[in-house]
Amino acid sequence: MLEDVPPDGGYGWVCTVCAFLINANTWGVNAAWGIFLDRYLTWDSYPGATKLEYAMIGGLSISQAFFISPIIAAIQKRIGTRYTTMLGTVLIFVGLFAASATTQVWQLLLSIGFCSGWGMGLLYIPSMNLLSPWFSAHRSLAVGLATSGAGLGGLVYSLLTGRLIEMLGVAWTWRILGFTSLSMNLICSLLLRERPSSPAAPLNRPSFNPRDFVRTQVLLVLGWGFLTEFGYVTLWYSLPSYATSIDLSPSQGSVIQAIMSLMLGLGRPVIGYYSDRMGRINMALCMTLSCGVLCLTLWILARNYAGLLVFAAAAGLMSGTFWSTVNPILADVVGITEAGRTFGVICFALVLPTTFATAIALQLVQGSAGINQFLPSQIFVGIMFIAGSVSLWLLRSWKITEIERKAEDERQSVLHEREAGRISAIRSRMGPAWLNPRKLFMVRRV
Repeated sequence: MLEDVPPDGGYGWVCTVCAFLINANTWGVNAAWGIFLDRYLTWDSYPGATKLEYAMIGGLSISQAFFISPIIAAIQKRIGTRYTTMLGTVLIFVGLFAASATTQVWQLLLSIGFCSGWGMGLLYIPSMNLLSPWFSAHRSLAVGLATSGAGLGGLVYSLLTGRLIEMLGVAWTWRILGFTSLSMNLICSLLLRERPSSPAAPLNRPSFNPRDFVRTQVLLVLGWGFLTEFGYVTLWYSLPSYATSIDLSPSQGSVIQAIMSLMLGLGRPVIGYYSDRMGRINMALCMTLSCGVLCLTLWILARNYAGLLVFAAAAGLMSGTFWSTVNPILADVVGITEAGRTFGVICFALVLPTTFATAIALQLVQGSAGINQFLPSQIFVGIMFIAGSVSLWLLRSWKITEIERKAEDERQSVLHEREAGRISAIRSRMGPAWLNPRKLFMVRRV
């Protein structure tokens, strides 16, 4: 059987640029929701609407992109990646344009929370799935470059949105964002291309399989994403409000948010670059654990503008590690041909934390008053990142065990079939060898 060897580049770099722009014009546009939210609350645009309802709109716009991942798999298998992303392009435009005509909060929920959220899923998931098969040694770098579009796009669109609202008002700002995203996402959809199939790895389009939930490595990746998304979404939406709580001005809070977006964009390619050299799981583990420690120390101690700027820069670099490394890690632990399907399973499971993280954060803040009113939320975020790093630590041990098992199988291939069967039976009675303390603390590039 011929071994499938990715070209490690070529047209894959064009797909990387397209994925970068798609991230910028989906998640980047979504990041501007915080600017609209501030205007809606300040002007009381929808009388009677509560902060919780606004928080649910922001959460749904993220979670719905993941909720429809099984449907995306079926659509992509039926009509192909290009037409799937074009459908997402149209839905985002419809959602943004419809938001300009809303007069009640439930209309905004439908247009931004559902319509735009579905469009983001139809664009983001297929575009990220097709990157890994193009690369081998530079896989993490390519994915890091692609996902950096979310941070840099968030920076540009947040600044642009604030300026447009001042000049033209909220309605025309929604329309301009809609037409801008339509043109950019349409061009990228036309340029995206799946890697041609090879004799060793015939092209299999991703399909949703619930059985992936019982696989050890998938459950460990899922645990990492599930826990850290609670922390990531809470941190992302809480930082501007925390700035106000320590007597900083709204403009200073906007700068802090912009710094976090900037470092998110600049940091993801750097993390991807070093992941390819230090080990993808190793790098993700270090960044996730460091972010948790940072939230429990520097964030709690940051009581002035300078301190919060330093924290925002560091948090922007580390907090989004999951999205910049999950695709390459899945390719390593389940294989390139199954990574796309498994990514859809992971995304579907992240609906719960992305929907309710912001609401949970608001409830935690309401539990106390004064300068320490955010302390429960800060502790919650830190614990979530640290718990996610534990799941990665176990995944690292599992991967080391798999590497050693494959090496042992190659050595045993020359033995008699009966002897090999006896060794396999002994292994099965030994239980989960990946929980061995030696594997947990082994120094190795993984």
